[in-house]
Amino acid sequence: MAMAVVGQRASSRHVMAFHNTSSSPNVTNNQHVGLLAIPVSGSIISPVTYASETPDRPIGYGAFGVVWAVTDPRDGKRVALKKMSNVFQNVVSAIRVYRELRMLCHFRHGNVLSAQDILQPGPMDFLHEIFVVTELMQSDLHKIIVSPQPLTSDHVKVFLYQILRGLKYLHSARVLHRDIKPGNLLVNSNCCLKICDFGLARIMEPDDNVAMTQEVVTQYYRAPEILMGAIHYTSAVDIWSVGCIFAELLSR
Repeated sequence: MAMAVVGQRASSRHVMAFHNTSSSPNVTNNQHVGLLAIPVSGSIISPVTYASETPDRPIGYGAFGVVWAVTDPRDGKRVALKKMSNVFQNVVSAIRVYRELRMLCHFRHGNVLSAQDILQPGPMDFLHEIFVVTELMQSDLHKIIVSPQPLTSDHVKVFLYQILRGLKYLHSARVLHRDIKPGNLLVNSNCCLKICDFGLARIMEPDDNVAMTQEVVTQYYRAPEILMGAIHYTSAVDIWSVGCIFAELLSR
C-alpha cells in the first residue's frame, strides 16, 4: 500500500554547525548530543552558527513558528529545523513556547513528533529565537487531501488509526492538543503519520475553576462546546477534530 507523496528537494547544503567545546564523561566528541544532555550552563556545546548559505525555503508554518528542511552536518541526514520567533515578546508567548518545548522534550511515541535537539542560543542580548531540530517528514495530510493522489479506504483506515493512537498517548499524559487538523499531521511515503505543532497544547487541569481559552482549534475543526464559548472542555475537543478529518477524507 505504498503511497506517493511530494517531498521537498534534497539539498546538500549544510546550514547548521555544531561544535563540542569541552569533554564530558558522558558525552564523547563523536556522540550525538541530545537535548536532555545539554546543561543549563551550556558547557557542552557552543552557540549555534550558520554557514553563509541559507536553508531551503520554509516547508511549513505552525501556530508560533516556521519550519525549514536542512542538513545536519554531523551525519549528513536531512532534518527539520523549527524556528520559534519572539519567544519573550510577552508573558503569554514565553509560556506557550516553554510549554511546547517541555512537551517536545518528553514525547516519545511513533505517532507523535518529538525533539531531537534544541540548538543552544547565543548571548542573552540576542535571545529572541529558539531553534528546535526534529525528524523531517515528507508531507502532511492537508497536502495529500488537496493533491490528485488517490486515497483508498485502506489509506483512510491507516491514517485514522495512527491519529487516534497518537492522541491516546497524549491524552494519557493529560495533554490536550487543541489544534488537530490535516496540516498538523505529518506523513511519509510509507504512510507513517505523526502529530505535530504543540503551540496551542495544554495540560488538562484537575481544577474546574481554571478557565480555558476558546481561541484554539482551526475553525473548521472546532468542537461545538468551544464554538458556544465554553471555558471548560475535555479531550473530546480533539476527538471531534478527528471526526472532521475523517469526514474530509471520506468526502475527498
